[in-house]
Amino acid sequence: MDTRLRIYNRSRKTLLASDGRAALSLRARLRGLLGHPPLQDGQGLWLAPCNWIHTLGMGFPIDVLYLGQEGQVLHAASEMRPNRIGPPIWRADSVVELPAGAIEHTGTRAGDWLEITWVPDGKWN
Repeated sequence: MDTRLRIYNRSRKTLLASDGRAALSLRARLRGLLGHPPLQDGQGLWLAPCNWIHTLGMGFPIDVLYLGQEGQVLHAASEMRPNRIGPPIWRADSVVELPAGAIEHTGTRAGDWLEITWVPDGKWN
C-alpha cells in the first residue's frame, strides 16, 4: 500500500478516506490488509480489479464497498469480521476496504457514487 488516494462519496458529500492506498497489482491485492494494523479513521484500501474479498488471517473487522466500473456502490458490507469470506459480486470492478463503522458513520449505501482521486505526493492542499 504505497500510492495515496482520496475516496469521496459524491452522493452523500462525505469523505470516506483522506489517506487511502491502492492495491493494483496481483501481489498487492493478495496481501491486502494482512499484517496491517487496524485501519484508523480516514484510512482505506482500494483493490482493483477485484470483485471478491476475504478477511482470513486478519485481526480486525472492516467495512467493504463493492464498486462498479464507474464508481457506483453495488454492495455494502458493514463490520465484516475476521476470518470470513465475503460474497463475490460479479458486476463489481473494484472493492474499497474501510475501518469498521465507516459505512454507518457516512451513511454510504448501495447506489451511491464514489470518486477515487490520486493524491499528488501524498499531501492535500
